[in-house]
Amino acid sequence: MAAVTMRLPAVRAPLDSSTPRGGEKHLVAPGDTITTDTGYMRGHGTYVEDDKLIASVAGVVERVNKLVCVRALKARYNGEIGDIVVGRITEVQQKRWKVETNSRLDSVLLLSSINLPGGELRRKSAEDELAMRDYLQEGDLISAEVQSIFSDGAVSLHTRSLKYGKLAQGVLVQVSPSLVKRQKTHFHDLPCGASVILGNNGFIWIYPTPEQKDDEAGGYSTNLEPVPLSDREVISRLRNCIVALVTHKMMLFDTSILYCYEASLPHQIKDILKPEVTEEVVLETRQRLLDLEG
Repeated sequence: MAAVTMRLPAVRAPLDSSTPRGGEKHLVAPGDTITTDTGYMRGHGTYVEDDKLIASVAGVVERVNKLVCVRALKARYNGEIGDIVVGRITEVQQKRWKVETNSRLDSVLLLSSINLPGGELRRKSAEDELAMRDYLQEGDLISAEVQSIFSDGAVSLHTRSLKYGKLAQGVLVQVSPSLVKRQKTHFHDLPCGASVILGNNGFIWIYPTPEQKDDEAGGYSTNLEPVPLSDREVISRLRNCIVALVTHKMMLFDTSILYCYEASLPHQIKDILKPEVTEEVVLETRQRLLDLEG
């Protein structure tokens, strides 16, 4: 019979604030007055009433010269051209797929915006339109890049590179998009034996690092071979480390995830999500990052 762990409520001291060096963050709630100075320009997340600049969302006040805006602490993904995203196919339509990318509206992947199997470059024909479900169907996970933004805010995607396409075996973790740090690359092969795709939309894909890059199928082949236990353990540990970092609102990037993974090694995978272990692991990760900056 499996053992059951029971916990009694206890007061735990909060972790040290992760605010950047150089001052506290100016947090506001909807309705709070940011400034009464009429010399400021109104940005996103603000409105003007009775000559006062007031916050319309809960978040962090950001000032760029005279422009004042509020960056929401928790919001849906707002796409930007060039972003790397992980999404799920929700519907196959005429010459396009609808994709769930954690944004307000479904994203669109046009048939003309994909690579054909094998990377063949030619105009898409009626036969390709009939074979759309052979490429991608409902429920499939894909990695893609934001190509453009429609006037209503919907995102248009493309997979015109062999590094994008259908995702096979792995684990999907959904986090707030504001916790994913913007970097030059969002595809990382970690030295622990697994790889991650840090989607700007807050969808993170963890999968076994392939032994060799297979570009023959043009991003539509799915490897359904059983994943070894050792790889599954690494993926599970990475997943719990990401959840631990998100619990304490730490930014996610390759270094923070790797440091957290290394800090968690003395503990069993299932224990990482225990509050006291989470705090210990995250504190060690935060200290290593501060030492790296110093």
